[in-house]
Amino acid sequence: MAVAEASPTAAPRGAAGGSDRGFRPEVQGLRALAVLMVVTYHVWFGRVSGGVDVFLLISAFLLSLSFLRKVEGGKPLDLARHWLHQFKRLLPAVVVVIVGVLGASYVLVPPSRWPDIIEQSWASLFYVQNWVLASNAVDYYADDHSLASPLQHFWSLSVQGQVFILWPLLFLASALLARRFRLRVRGVVLLVFGVVFVASLGFSIWETYTNQAYAYFDTRARLWEFALGALLALALPFIRLPLVLRILAGWVGVVAMLSGGFILDVQGQFPGYVALWPLLAAALVIVAGQTGSAIGADRFLSAKPLVRVGDLSYALYLWHWPVLVLALIWQDRPSPGVLGGFIVIAVSLVLAYLTMRFVERPMRALAWADRRRRRAVVVLAVSVALVAAPLAGWQHLITQQARDVAANADTNNPGALVLDPLLDLSAPEGVPLIPATTEMGKEYFQLDRVCAGDDEPEDELIRSECYVIDPPSTPVRDIIVVGDSHSQQWSVPLAAMAQERGWKLTFVLLGGCKYGSGPEGRTPECEQWNAAVTDYVLKQAPDLVYTVGTVARSDDPQDLLPAGFARTARMLDDSGIQVAAVRDNPRFGTSRVLCVETQGAESPECNPPRAETLTDQPPVAELLEQAPNIAFLDFTDYLCRDEVCPAVVGNVFVYIDDNHVSATYLRTMLPIFTQRFDETVRL
Repeated sequence: MAVAEASPTAAPRGAAGGSDRGFRPEVQGLRALAVLMVVTYHVWFGRVSGGVDVFLLISAFLLSLSFLRKVEGGKPLDLARHWLHQFKRLLPAVVVVIVGVLGASYVLVPPSRWPDIIEQSWASLFYVQNWVLASNAVDYYADDHSLASPLQHFWSLSVQGQVFILWPLLFLASALLARRFRLRVRGVVLLVFGVVFVASLGFSIWETYTNQAYAYFDTRARLWEFALGALLALALPFIRLPLVLRILAGWVGVVAMLSGGFILDVQGQFPGYVALWPLLAAALVIVAGQTGSAIGADRFLSAKPLVRVGDLSYALYLWHWPVLVLALIWQDRPSPGVLGGFIVIAVSLVLAYLTMRFVERPMRALAWADRRRRRAVVVLAVSVALVAAPLAGWQHLITQQARDVAANADTNNPGALVLDPLLDLSAPEGVPLIPATTEMGKEYFQLDRVCAGDDEPEDELIRSECYVIDPPSTPVRDIIVVGDSHSQQWSVPLAAMAQERGWKLTFVLLGGCKYGSGPEGRTPECEQWNAAVTDYVLKQAPDLVYTVGTVARSDDPQDLLPAGFARTARMLDDSGIQVAAVRDNPRFGTSRVLCVETQGAESPECNPPRAETLTDQPPVAELLEQAPNIAFLDFTDYLCRDEVCPAVVGNVFVYIDDNHVSATYLRTMLPIFTQRFDETVRL
């Protein structure tokens, strides 16, 4: 991981076992231990170790030592020069790894995953990867790392890069405040970083409890970890411990740090207060310092092999994750195994050494770039260009290929129409499938205008997730679509009909929340959501409520009724609101797109038997018994053939993942959908 200044393991005056500028090999060994924890936990245990948190603490500790010396010595901070120097050292290694990942991804990674890798390459290059992952709610702890991004680990480097910009500003503000009010600089720095620590820790605890997946990548929820490193740098000169306690503190810190990933629920509770465990463990090691004892932890941490790994730690962290993920994709395995894990680590170490030897060290020693700011700017500009050029070129190539495929879709890709017995159509062979696998991220139905005015819900819970599509003229019918993403996907043909017929469409949707009532199979949030949606529907009194009326399962062909759905549908019917329920589409255990990319569209894996996917007997009788006036739509015969449920029909991908129907395929179903809708729903 990144380090602070040219003297990365310098100790403050009076620190335990250190001098003002003395080299502290135990800190370098601590960094090595942290990176080895990260690597081994990722490779063999599929867990988060807490080693990254230790990196964050060490980075802030060293950075704070450097700036404390400057502000207390009255030296000019010259932040522009500092930032240029810092990123001139850090960015070139990042560029090498990103370019290497791009090349390997082009060869090894299925095209459907290229857009995500391109997006994350841009984000990693500009140190905003953590925000991309937070907004995408990425499952960083997935057991199958072959489905993870090879650049996912850049989130922590992005957080560090942001802090490397913020921290000097806080030290500058502290120095200016101290000068303005004639206060001791160290006291003002203590106050500033103490406030950051308390505020960020409190926020981290709250956000981890309410939205842990987002909090894990949120810089605001991590600032307290850096602030703890700054506070440690402030306090260390005043800590005086007997030799015995320092020896004990060092070993307690090492043992606690190594064991935290197994003892704690790092996956579900970081970065809240639980992250104090690895941070305080590392702090104990730093406080113990250089004991000079033959049995001290510092003797172990100062061993040459660990110190050398510490020198490699930044490059090793950069390389280990992409090597692991790309190896798993290449082998089509969820984990590398024992021997494979050693190979991954060995390859990572070789790449890390080469990066350190031929990139990191030469850039650190590049005095030419340090003499003039504009020269450092040139180095950074060239570094950015080395990534930006292939990224932009790749994006252009993907866009052009998608356009070329779409240009012949009318004749080459009939989709669902080949299943209509009256048309007697067939799809030509050997033509590209649509949508292009690189365009799958655009296949969700897009909702734009938020409900406002008379359409705006009173309940704040659903207000931000209410959308409207107005017809070109005064609406002749009012339809509300409710439910989850499976209701949203059917909005593709609904919206086309609405625009043609002058219907107003309102959408109130929550992913993973089937419409109905009762707690069975629902989270408390979903149950509360559905209650608010029902109140909204009753108030709006639309002509029709459209939703998915069954729940398909990937492990059982028999679909079920959502809990309380029939009861809710009857209540709406009693209020004069017609309900149309569409049968849920088949669900699968793996992505249908990846299946086609890796196995081929005609493979048995991509064409599972219909009898094992979705039964011919939906629970419609049970539904009509409780809600006899409901309109029930079933399009299973246009999602499955007679014997199988294929991933591709009529040269069109039916699904965009393992359970969502593609918007492109639903557009090919428009004539069929319109006919059955008119036959079943009375508007």
